[in-house]
Parts: sequence; C-alpha cells; structure tokens
Amino acid sequence: MTAQVDHMVVAAASLAEGVQWCERVLGVTPGPGGEHALMGTHNRLITVATPTFAQAYLEIIAIHSGAPCARPVGTKRWFDLDDPDMHLRLQQRGPQLVHFVARTARAQAGVRALARLGLDRGEVLQASRMTAQGLLDWQITVREDGQRLFFGALPTLIQWGEVHPADSMAPSGITLQSLQAHHPRPDALRACYEALGLTGIEVTPGPPNLVATLQTPRGLVTLESRGI
Repeated sequence: MTAQVDHMVVAAASLAEGVQWCERVLGVTPGPGGEHALMGTHNRLITVATPTFAQAYLEIIAIHSGAPCARPVGTKRWFDLDDPDMHLRLQQRGPQLVHFVARTARAQAGVRALARLGLDRGEVLQASRMTAQGLLDWQITVREDGQRLFFGALPTLIQWGEVHPADSMAPSGITLQSLQAHHPRPDALRACYEALGLTGIEVTPGPPNLVATLQTPRGLVTLESRGI
C-alpha cells in the first residue's frame, strides 16, 4: 500500500470568491476546472507540482448553487461542505485550506487499512466530470456524513482512471514546498499515514491545523486550516 499527496482542497462560499482569493493571495488566476454532478459542486485548479510532490495541484471548490447534490437523501457532500460550521467559517473568514486528498492505486485497500485502525473512511464512489480533453473519471472515498476526519488531516483517498488532471494543466508559477499536519493525537494520525503508505507530510502535536507552504509570484505563502 502506497499513497502520495494528490491535491490540496481550498473551500470557498462561492467559486467567484475562491478565484478572487487566489488572485489576491497567490498572485495568479486559477486554471479551468469543472462541475461535479454527483456532489453539486464545481472547482478551479492550479498545478503546484514539484519532484517531491509529483502531479500535485490545488483545488478551489464551492457548492454550485445551480446544481443540487445528486447523492441519496440523508447523505452529504464531500469535504464537509454541507456542515453549518464550515459554512459559517467560510462566510466569516473567506476561502481557506480545509483538507488534502491522497492518490493511490488501491483505494479499496486503503479503506480496509483504515478500518483495521477503527476508522470509517467511507464508501469508494465512482465520479467523473467532462473536460476539454474528454471525460475525467476517478474513484474517491466519501463518507455518508461527508466528514473529512482528524479536522481534515486524514486524507480523502482518490484513485484516478487513465488520465490525471495535472497532465493538461498549464504551468502556474506556484510550487508546493511542504505540507504539515498538526493534531492533538499525532501518533494516531501517523499510524493512519503508515497504514496508507503515505509519506512527505510532517506530523506534529498541537491544535488541529494543516499548513501548506507555497512558492508563488508573491513569494512564500503559508496556507493554514486552523482546525476548520
């Protein structure tokens, strides 16, 4: 079992706010994304890849007001986007880093590995969206309640089909320098990463916080979740 950082998730109250945040904070306009019919969300994307974080990118995501969630009644959107506390934080503080997604070739095995630690990472769902290059498809773990777990520090797992979205992204001038996870239960979080074969993320004790350091046209920029 191996996994690696695939992308970071920046949530926004609206996609327009997310684009404005990206231009103001990172100094670039995000590239195109698409719509997720299953979740009623849409996104914009930016490559942040380096040799250490190959094919990594940043996703700016928001609920699409004109597209209802197609999940069964009683289930929630991914990344806690239906959570009232998340809504309040995004309205009060604006777009912010909330989560990251780890890429693996064995999503089902990853779910079983976490289950052995007593964690329900969720069902492996089939998802897709249309792009200018054709249909992009993937498998992704989503709990019925949409929760991220460990305040966003336990990654959602994704298994891509034949095409990875970063393959068609234009250079952005932004690179991911490091990703850190702070949590009051660092040993438990490390055990999860080890079960997934996930490396490259420093885990330290402390209040819940994801910290991503990016080299950007505006210099070094640090994004933090601060327990959201």
